[in-house]
Amino acid sequence: MKKMLAAAVSRVLSRASQKPASRVQVAACNYSNDATFEIKKCDLHRLEEGPPNTTVLTREEGLKYYRMMQTVRRMELKADQLYKQKFIRGFCHLCDGQEACCVGLEAGINPTDHVITSYRAHGLSYTRGVPVRGILAELTGRKGGCAKGKGGSMHMYGKNFYGGNGIVGAQGQLFEAYNMAALWKLPCVFICENNRYGMGTSAERAAANTEYYKRSSFIPGLRVDGMDVLCVREAVKFAAAYCRSGKGPILMELQTYRYHGHSMSDPGISYRSREEIQEVRSKNDPIKLLKDRIVNSKLASVEELKEIDAEVRKEIEDATQFATSDPEPPLEELGHHIYSSNTPFEVRGANQWIKYKSIS
Repeated sequence: MKKMLAAAVSRVLSRASQKPASRVQVAACNYSNDATFEIKKCDLHRLEEGPPNTTVLTREEGLKYYRMMQTVRRMELKADQLYKQKFIRGFCHLCDGQEACCVGLEAGINPTDHVITSYRAHGLSYTRGVPVRGILAELTGRKGGCAKGKGGSMHMYGKNFYGGNGIVGAQGQLFEAYNMAALWKLPCVFICENNRYGMGTSAERAAANTEYYKRSSFIPGLRVDGMDVLCVREAVKFAAAYCRSGKGPILMELQTYRYHGHSMSDPGISYRSREEIQEVRSKNDPIKLLKDRIVNSKLASVEELKEIDAEVRKEIEDATQFATSDPEPPLEELGHHIYSSNTPFEVRGANQWIKYKSIS
């Protein structure tokens, strides 16, 4: 018995002595502080020069972008699941596959800049600072949502973010906006996230000219690789600097791809093949492209990225628990927050005899 006990203690001590050694080995791993990468050259319209063809990525930035992109990806996949479980109702437009656009955009502007977008805005809501639980709770119509559960997928808002509007760039209004911005030299960056398909039709079948960055003949334009977060970042920095210098508006076309259908009612494979989607996933996925760069340049290890994956999964699960258990807003709050700052006033409901009080 003593020998068995001694052997057991010896094994425990041996294991204990091995653990610190392995930790020391991991801690001693030499990571690079930064790395320089070549990025795809942007196509230019009415510009003599564009964004740089190389850029520096620091270890801190790489890990930050990777975490953000994984969070948006897993958040959208969870939204897909919640919709199928009928926790989410109504319209729901997912942006998985387009993560480099929202993360690259935020990396290229200032927190004090203002962002307006149409739908497919969950990722932009997150990168603008809305927490995951606030987004998922909004999707499920709960009180803890970023719009108090009254907006849903197409009406999400945050600080300096006026997003989730249920209308895309309708041609008449869009060209009027181009014209006014050019006349008044407004510091406005127009961005077209070209994910190659409309509601159910490819861009090539719907438009005689698919060079959207040239659509306004009198505004300069950039066509950008929207699957590369570094390319998006540098292009946005260039565009923002152009506007801040007083030269007026600029137009950007981000060439990207959505993995899901247009909305949850669209299976997304009636007008494109599963093979096409799989090819983009395997060869041009924005998260995989960033991961390969980080690992190959020794900015981080595969194990470190796996730890981030695990942390993201836990964050999404915790947010899901909140989004499915938080109470729905009470009916008497139906008229609340019509204005951001105003004295309380009465709002007539659908029945003229029922009135609600609106507070800011």
